[in-house]
Amino acid sequence: MGTKAHTNRGMVLVLACAAQFMVVLDVAIVNVALPSIQQDLGIGQSTLQWIVIAYGLMLGGFLLLGGRMADLLGRRRMLLTGLTLFSFASLVAGVAGSAELLIGARALQGFGAALIPPAALSILAVTFAEGAERNRALGLYGAVTGVSASVGVIASGLLTDGAGWHWVFLINVPIGVLLIAMAAIFLPVDAGDRRESERFDVAGAVTVTGGLLLLVYTLNRASDFGWGSASTLGLFAASVLMLSAFVRIEGRSRSPLVPGSALRNRTLVAANLSAFFTFGAFFAFIFLGSLLMQQVLGYSPTRTGVAWLATTATSFVAAGITGGKLVAVVGVRRLLVAGQSLLAISALLLTRVPAGGDFATDLLPALLLAGVAGGMAAPAAQIGALSGVTHSMTGLASGLVETLREIGGAVGVAAVSTVLVSRAGEIADAADQAARGLAAVNAFHAAFWVIFVVAALGALTAAIGFPRRTTQEIEPDPAADTEAVVRDL
Repeated sequence: MGTKAHTNRGMVLVLACAAQFMVVLDVAIVNVALPSIQQDLGIGQSTLQWIVIAYGLMLGGFLLLGGRMADLLGRRRMLLTGLTLFSFASLVAGVAGSAELLIGARALQGFGAALIPPAALSILAVTFAEGAERNRALGLYGAVTGVSASVGVIASGLLTDGAGWHWVFLINVPIGVLLIAMAAIFLPVDAGDRRESERFDVAGAVTVTGGLLLLVYTLNRASDFGWGSASTLGLFAASVLMLSAFVRIEGRSRSPLVPGSALRNRTLVAANLSAFFTFGAFFAFIFLGSLLMQQVLGYSPTRTGVAWLATTATSFVAAGITGGKLVAVVGVRRLLVAGQSLLAISALLLTRVPAGGDFATDLLPALLLAGVAGGMAAPAAQIGALSGVTHSMTGLASGLVETLREIGGAVGVAAVSTVLVSRAGEIADAADQAARGLAAVNAFHAAFWVIFVVAALGALTAAIGFPRRTTQEIEPDPAADTEAVVRDL
């Protein structure tokens, strides 16, 4: 293959990773800026949370639909559409002078974001040959996914303290314009030979998107409403009804949104379950760890962000090694079991952090282990999800694994939030400052036990659900090396 082909492949990899980085970054980057936004726009506490929820709701609800649209309407077209919507919405959010406009822009930003990851991931799958070459590319892609959330915390603190909260959103605009230009230049035009039988399943799209929107919304609000409240149970029931209707529609549809062959693919199903548990535990770990540092250990937002560099760096290195070497030698199944076991150990370590804990001895070991865990498990789940999937189904497979990632993250964060909320009364009723500090530490310890259970269930699920070997696991090519893809740039 000529130099130009190599260069194009390298640029495609940069484009896909940068687009994924921007999408996941915006899940976390707004959190540190919320107090400044609230003060500047005069937003009430109940309205403020919608700045976060609106983005996550649209992202989680439309990922599966975005993946199938990439298969049927074109990966390049969907990526360009998503990047354009995301960039425009970021501009509107950055100049917003009211809560209503900001929340509306965040919702549009989330919809645009939902079109990006399935298209980007499926573009990688069809650009790089199945086997070691694709594994290296997906390893780097997984590394970006794993580190984006922690980088978002760092960037949010620096931008909010420096240029102001508006730049938390405006920073996306020049990046988005650059990525749109790269996509237009380096991605081949979508093939126009779609089969007539591949008509769009409108009924399936409406029911699955509605069901996922309700599910993500309920998970975001359950800790506020109460898990046993009529509102929560009613919303869950409505979500189940819509998703059940989707299953019935798919069984009768001539062109189903999710073909039955996808559900019969054991590796794909196991990979999606693994993504659910992996990101449920990992996102909850970042969320809870950030709160622990600020609310118990007294860290500033900037210091909290810097502390996460330990996880960010180790996750990136581990993911690169996972995709470049370990998948071919060790296998997806063992990597998922090992990664989620290490994540469970990381959470276990933080169940013992004292009120005046030292960073080097009490936090750092857990943060380093969590980075290695995420770097092993995240790319392994994505590689597993694309194992043995035909090119015409890569968008669907990508959309499924990204959807389970978002839903898993929402479940994990909601679960640990519920534990903290349930212990709020004990903290408030404490007799003095020392007692309140002890009660807060105990509440965080209980929440980290939840993460331990989620990660342990993930390890068990991967061990049972995955076949011993997948089609991605091949003998390592002695002529290939870990840096081969990077050298294509």
